[in-house]
This record gives sequence, C-alpha cells and structure tokens, in this order.
Amino acid sequence: MLRNRRGQINSGEQSPVSTHHESTQENTEDDRLSEGDSQSLNGTSAQHDQGIYSPKNEAQSTAFFLLVVFLAFSTRLYKIMEPPHVCWDETHFGKMGSYYINRTFFFDVHPPLGKMLIGLAGYMTGYDGTYPFLKPGDKYEHHNYWGMRGFCASLGSCLPPFAYLTVLELSQSSTAALITAAVLAFDTGCITISQYILLDPILMFFIMGAVLSMVKFNRQRYRPFSAPWWFWLVLTGVNLSGALGVKFVGLFVILLVGMNTAWDLWSLLGDLHLSLMDFGKHLLSRVFGLILLPLFLYVTIFAVHFVVLNKSGPGDGFFSSAFQSRLIGNNLHNASMPEYLAYGSIITVKNLRIAGGYLHSHWHLYPEGVGAKQQQVTAYLHKDYNNMWLVHRSNDSDAQSEEPDLVRHGDIIRLEHKETTRNLHSHLHEAPLTKKHFQVTGYGINGTGDPNDLWQVEVCGGRKGDLVKVLRSKVRFLHRATGCVLYSSGKTLPKWGWEQVEITCSPYLKETPNSQWNIEDHINTKCTPPFPHLKKINNNNCGNSGLKPKDNEMSSKPWHWPINYQGLRFSGVNETEYRVYLLGNPVIWWLNLVSLGLYVVMVAVRRIGRSFQNFPVSVMKHCRVLMEGGGLLLLGWFLHYVPFYTMGRILYYHHYFPAMLFSSMLTVLTYGSAHPILTGFYICFSLCFSKPCSFYMFHPLSYGMRGPLAHDPDSTMAGLKWMDSWEF
Repeated sequence: MLRNRRGQINSGEQSPVSTHHESTQENTEDDRLSEGDSQSLNGTSAQHDQGIYSPKNEAQSTAFFLLVVFLAFSTRLYKIMEPPHVCWDETHFGKMGSYYINRTFFFDVHPPLGKMLIGLAGYMTGYDGTYPFLKPGDKYEHHNYWGMRGFCASLGSCLPPFAYLTVLELSQSSTAALITAAVLAFDTGCITISQYILLDPILMFFIMGAVLSMVKFNRQRYRPFSAPWWFWLVLTGVNLSGALGVKFVGLFVILLVGMNTAWDLWSLLGDLHLSLMDFGKHLLSRVFGLILLPLFLYVTIFAVHFVVLNKSGPGDGFFSSAFQSRLIGNNLHNASMPEYLAYGSIITVKNLRIAGGYLHSHWHLYPEGVGAKQQQVTAYLHKDYNNMWLVHRSNDSDAQSEEPDLVRHGDIIRLEHKETTRNLHSHLHEAPLTKKHFQVTGYGINGTGDPNDLWQVEVCGGRKGDLVKVLRSKVRFLHRATGCVLYSSGKTLPKWGWEQVEITCSPYLKETPNSQWNIEDHINTKCTPPFPHLKKINNNNCGNSGLKPKDNEMSSKPWHWPINYQGLRFSGVNETEYRVYLLGNPVIWWLNLVSLGLYVVMVAVRRIGRSFQNFPVSVMKHCRVLMEGGGLLLLGWFLHYVPFYTMGRILYYHHYFPAMLFSSMLTVLTYGSAHPILTGFYICFSLCFSKPCSFYMFHPLSYGMRGPLAHDPDSTMAGLKWMDSWEF
C-alpha cells in the first residue's frame, strides 16, 4: 500500500501526509527524487549523488568505519590499568560487582543491570570478589580489576562507531559520519568516563544503541514486516530495556523513541492508501517491540537480580521483613521466634514503605528551635541495637505469670527504648520537616513518663481482640492523646539528625505504607516459637532515594555543563599524586554549544524561505538533513538535558554526557548543512587540526599526570587552564 502511495507521488499526485515530516508545499520534484531514494531494498539511498551527504562507495565507508573502531578502542583501552588504585565511584560500583560475585544482597538507587554486568565481567576475567573497595586511592595490589575496567571501556569504545552509523543513516555522508565519530573518539571527557568501573559507559552504550536501532528502523519504513524491519524494531526494544535497566535516566531515550514512534504512527494513519487492518498490524507490532518486550526484559533483570543475590548483606533493611527471611544468613532466614506479640517482649518495628526504616532512637536531643528539646526518634535504614524497644502495658502492670500475655488489636501499650529507657512520646509540637504533623520524641526515664506515651495498637483490617502476628501483621500505632498515627515521612533529617529519616505523628488517618508497621525481631523467653519457617513473600519493589553529595566532591548545576564550567576529580589532588580529571575537550564542547544556537538560526532561515521553490537540488538535500536528522538529534539533546533543571536532587557534571552525545552529532549535521564551501573547510579543519590537536593538548587529563599543577609554568598543563573553575 505504501508503495502504491509512493508511486502516485512520483507520478504527480500529492500525498496527504509527508512521510518525512515536511509539508507538501516543500516537496519539489528534486525533493521527491531525493525522497524516493530511501525506497531501495537495503534501506539506503539507491542513487550515489555527488554531494557532501551522498554516500561514498561501500569500500570507503567500510574503511572509515574500521578507522573509527580503531580510534575508539585504542583511545579508551590505552593505559586501562592506570592508575592501579580505586578512582572516584569505582568504590561503589566495583563493590557492587563484588556483591554479585559473592551473591550478597545490597540496595542501590539504580536498577541492577549495569552492576550485574560489571560483576559478570569481573567473574569471567578471574576476579574473585574479595577486594573491599573501601575508598578512592586504595591500591588494588594483586586483585584482578582489569576485566571490569576493560568491559566498561569496551562498551564506551562502541560510542564512536554507533555515532558513525547513526549519522551515516541520517546524512547519507560517510565523511560527515567520520567527523562525528572523530569528535567522540577525541573527547577527553568521553575517554575518561569510559575507562573506569562506572555505570555511565554502560548506560551510554544502550542509549546510543537504541538511537541507532531507531534510525535504522525508520529507514525500513518502506519494507514493513520484513526481516530487517523486525530486527531493528526488536533491537530498539532490547536497547530501551537495557538503558532503563542501568539507570532511570534511560527513561529519556524511551521518551525519544516514543515520540518518534507516535509521529511515525500518525503519518501511517494519515496514509489514505493504508487500510485500518494494516495500520492495526503496525500499531500492534510496535506495542510488542517497544512496550511489551522491554517491559518483560526489565522485569527479568530484577528477577535475575533477586535470584542471584540470595545472601544477607548491607541492603537487607531497605526491604520488608518477609523478603529478608529469604536471604541466607539473615537473622530472619528460617528463623524460629514467637508467632504472636506479647507484653514484656523486646522488639524491632519496621515501617512498610520502601526504605521506610526501623523505629530508632539515640541519646541525642532535638536542637533548640526544633519542637521540644527531647530525645530524637527517627527511622534508621540499617539493623542496629538502638532499634530495640520494650513492650509494656499502659498501666505498668506487666503480667508476672509464666504464661505469655499477648498483645491484641485495640490494646493500649507503652514502648520503652531499650538503650535509653525513654518512652515513645508525641505532643502537639510540629514535626521538624513535615510541619503539618506532630513531633515524636523519647521522653521520661526508666519507663516513667506521662499520658502522652500511650499508643493504641491497631491491626490493619483486624477486629478487637485479634492477636498481633510477628512479621505478618500490618499494624498502626494510634497516639491516644492527640489521635494521630505513627508515621515515617521518608524525608531525610539534617546533620543534627544524623541524616536519618524523619518520624512524625500524622493527624491524617488514611492507611498508607508510611503509617503501617510490622514487628520484625521478637525476643520473649515466655513465648515458644510455634513455626520453624517463615512465609516467603517476594516483594520486588525497588525504591529510589534522594542522593547526597559525597564528601570532598563538588556538585554542579545544569547550566554549568554545556559550557564545560567545572570537571570532576577522578584521582589525586596535589602535585605528588597521580591525577585524573574528568573534563570534556573544551574545543569540542564549546563548538557543540555554538552549534546549538546556529542550528536554531538555520532552521528559522529555512522556515522563512520555505515559500521559494527555486532551491537547487543540493540545497534541498542539505535542508532535508538539517530538518529531519538535526531535529531528531536536537530533541534527543533536549530530553537528556533540560529535565535536570526540574530535579530536586544533587547533580554532577557526568550527568550531561548522554546529552553531549546528541549535541556532538548535531554539530556535524549543522555545519555540514550550512554551505558546501563552508563544509569543505570545516571538514579539513576538523580532521587536520581541531580535534586531534586539542586532544593532544588535553590528553593528560584522561591518561593521568603528575608534577606541578596547571598554574605552575613547569606543569605539563601550563597555559591550558582556560577557566579558573577548572581544578587541575
């Protein structure tokens, strides 16, 4: 049907919807001729036009591609073992790779795929998972770390070849594709971030893979449901699940592909020669390849994560008590403990929201001006002695008989902190952070307090007299004096609260996980354990939490990133240390910044001149590349950059690198579309001077340097500190 429509266009009939996102007014005969090239069976131009964006012969294109592969791998694998100590976030992701090798459960704010791949790479190359990754600067010594670094560097090395193939598809110019690949191959920032045990090269690999697959799929639009069409559709979905499985930033490329797909379907819907049955096939195939398949793979990633990590570790406390019972080595695994809560028991109380924490107290008081100056009560995300509480009757008359006195739904109790002997207490002072809630404190001494220490136990969905089951009952604690419920807000307290989670008493009585708790640890010598095994519940919810700035590390703002305002120290500070500094090649980054503005101007000029029909064929081809390919890349840059302005979390320089990939590809398309003469000059300048020379000047930032700092005339970087904010 689509072929029939194309035949009518070439015979003089007007298409109801342009398949290339241009109005029919712009489809001159030369445009149609150029547009028709994309109908060739191999998805590329059937004609070898003589222009800057015409594809060269296949031998030249293959030679260029092999050159790009050589440059990419040689620049990233060079000195991969240096420095032989932990650098920057290797302390986190190397440690997490070790956890996978040792099958030790942990919690992290990112999805698990990237860390699983790092662990697999280490395991396959002989790393035994015993190195502790305590802090940056620690020597690796005899431990085998090259496999994990080499794996990340190999994926980072794929970025220039992916960019080459993407721009080749968008521009049909192997020369433009070569320049784009050179931009990324010689960027010091891309090199540095690819050479270490980090998630970033893995994330960018899947992002670029998704973009390349999407562009390749778009080129198959005139061969629907063919083998290549299905291959690129499915591969796009696989890459989308990979990007999201490494970091939630992968949502941005999912949005990019989603918008491209929506426009594609809209164009198909406007094709009057396409039946609704055929349109339905197109729609369902995209639902399968771009929604159902990625969703299935994403869930599978988590399933593998939970199967592999079956041993107790530092992340246990973030998850439910029932989930912890599945972990070998956890105190709840095959635990034997009393089934029902009783008076006189020593317990820990865990909030049911993800990362809600354990009810916790310590000797420190709330500071002056923060409610009553009484003992702090918080939620703590890790198992700790200060999480233990004693359960007492409201009238202090705990039964002295040998039989356990069980707590029931509706009972009034008092919780005494075991370490400090102060009671769980609330009053009408406002909470530290959640101002509409009431403050919760520790009050009294040796169990002696006042009526504000009394709480009513409510089993969620229970009736008066129901017993409270350890681990399995969801309970709420209703404050008798004020009528509020004990609540974990999820907000992080300032330094005075040891950056633990705020506990409040909420006057809003709606049942939510924040106000629901379960009894986890339970010690009572009067109670006998009636069941040897706990009910196993697979709670695969993985929450995120706000990030905090690392010590001695500079956070940044989004407007800093495109101007290369400030980098990141990967290794070393003073002149006696081996220093590696993450900073993009300033020539490349500033050229990218100028190109963004130039692109907008060129598009505006193109729109103003759209009514003129006497453009030569070559100019129309440049315009088409500029509008279609450039528009897609600009949208990719926008989606991977602008959302950071709305984020209420700590941001760092390396967050810009996915957006930088799009701006680099856009730079070449922009200058290549300006004018053939300017393009020729730009190509010569770029290949012969700009990129390699600037890379040579700044390469010590990536490959390491010792000796005087840049402000010293004897430094290897003397005269290259072009901005005072650079710290090398």
